Amino acid sequence: MKQIAYNRSAGFEYFIEEKFEAGIALEGAEVKALRQGKCNLKDSFCYIDGAGEVYIKNMHIPLYDKSGAFNTRDSKRDRKLLMHRREIDRIAGKINAKGMTLVPISLYFKENLIKAEVALCRGKQNFDKKQSIKERDIRRETDRQLKNY
Repeated sequence: MKQIAYNRSAGFEYFIEEKFEAGIALEGAEVKALRQGKCNLKDSFCYIDGAGEVYIKNMHIPLYDKSGAFNTRDSKRDRKLLMHRREIDRIAGKINAKGMTLVPISLYFKENLIKAEVALCRGKQNFDKKQSIKERDIRRETDRQLKNY
């Protein structure tokens, strides 16, 4: 399993409750750009439209440089996630009831397929973010001291 991109800000901005694996509908030039490792998940999020389909919004996959004039798509277009109907219904119920959101965590290769890991998340308040920064600094300092001991 080779990882393409990871959303580092998601762990800082949200409490991750539950993770799901989803396929993603891409075009050929986008797959080639992902094989080069070019993708950015920062500021991206998922939404469920009226027809009950899940989309990723604001995921940046740059244009593949060798694709020529045939690839004129927008690099930040909405991309459809491929999930089972029961999973989508369960996620939609939790999003509507509890005020949660669906955030992409990572993009990776699973055999020859590109998969997206999305998580059902609850937003952090400012004091929660400060607490996580404090815990990270303490953990980093103890690791340094143990290394030098």
